[in-house]
Amino acid sequence: MERKIITFGNHFKSFIDSVDEGVRRKIDYILDMLKTLKRINSKFVKLIKDGVYELRVEWDGNIYRVFFIFDEGNIVVLFNGFQKKTRKTPQSEIEKALKIKEEYYEYKRKYDSKL
Repeated sequence: MERKIITFGNHFKSFIDSVDEGVRRKIDYILDMLKTLKRINSKFVKLIKDGVYELRVEWDGNIYRVFFIFDEGNIVVLFNGFQKKTRKTPQSEIEKALKIKEEYYEYKRKYDSKL
């Protein structure tokens, strides 16, 4: 099994460009697991709300999160990412991910595309 991973908009690119090489490597490592494994430990992936998941990364004493969804059971669509500085994931970041999810499905309906 191999899932396809795509991004929507520039949210993920902006985030990944802002972090150092070590964080990028760790995110790539977890994305490789997402591509090939049926189930992933909750240390790395957690369902947040309404089909939005967070990819969980710890690197050099810092915590990072990247939101994503599964589309058609196979495609992982990456959304926004951020450095987590509080114990709980900020509600504003969750709301942003939910909004991007709506925009993604609206775009997909409008253009009848698999992106």
